Amino acid sequence: MPYSAEEARLIAMPDEDYMNAEQLDFFRQRLLEEKAQVEDHLREVRTAIASHERDSDELDQAAFEEELRLQLRQADRETRLLANIVEALRRIDSGDYGYCEETGEPIGIPRLLLRPTARLCLEAKERQEQQEHHYRKARGEG
Repeated sequence: MPYSAEEARLIAMPDEDYMNAEQLDFFRQRLLEEKAQVEDHLREVRTAIASHERDSDELDQAAFEEELRLQLRQADRETRLLANIVEALRRIDSGDYGYCEETGEPIGIPRLLLRPTARLCLEAKERQEQQEHHYRKARGEG
């Protein structure tokens, strides 16, 4: 995925400028926009669920229930994403944004552009995923 001119400029900034005011403002704005989109979609889902009339046709009702199940799963994921966005905004305010919660090392602009809510650097995330995979395998789930 090619970067926008603004994103490329952020990436090109020297390492000593990491998480400067311009970068923090950029990510704050991106997170606020994503937060608004998620909140809008969650409102739409709630409205769709509330406005559904129970249909006497069993086939229509079954189709609605399957759609409802999918929408509720999506809403659950988006609710967790919303919490992650709020937490990322809190980290911007506290000065912790952009730094790995495990190692304290910079997460990096390219990773944050892909996942602005990232809390772990790539190495720590890979380590976490390996541990989760090992745990699932040990339990016979993988």
